[in-house]
Amino acid sequence: MGIRLWRWLAPVLVVALGAGVGLAFVVGMAVRPDPLPVDRTPVPLAAHQPCRDVQVYFDTDEQMRRAAASFHDDPDARLVFVETKHESFLALRDGFKDHPEMLNGLGGEESSPAVVTVLPPPATDLVAYTARLKARFPQAQEVYSMDVNAFNKMFGKPRDGRTCPRAGEY
Repeated sequence: MGIRLWRWLAPVLVVALGAGVGLAFVVGMAVRPDPLPVDRTPVPLAAHQPCRDVQVYFDTDEQMRRAAASFHDDPDARLVFVETKHESFLALRDGFKDHPEMLNGLGGEESSPAVVTVLPPPATDLVAYTARLKARFPQAQEVYSMDVNAFNKMFGKPRDGRTCPRAGEY
């Protein structure tokens, strides 16, 4: 009796197991988010609003350009943006256009940094990546990371209620 039962039950179990694995695969594919674009060619920051990134500040535009080009083969760099000293100064000036007194004492374009902004893939540990970039660019003025969602979680939602999308920019 036991052998007959196994002759009938074994194929049923194999088919059920196969169907379960197939269903899990189909469900997994359906829930997987679309892949994000990867383009490590440096482009101007001006048209972008990053909200989960690492920023590397340099004294000169030339240092910034060399650093930006070095991200070409970095698997932790998904998108690379650049901002010259002039562009950095203009962004600061425009950001404080309603409060020009805030700019007093900051110096002009010559004291503004040239900046490389890197958007990593969503699963990248920003703290660890920032530490690696500090070691990789010892000549950098500073290396900062920004994660709006982590900030919001720690301090509450901002007034505009926006959260950073998975892509790392608004």
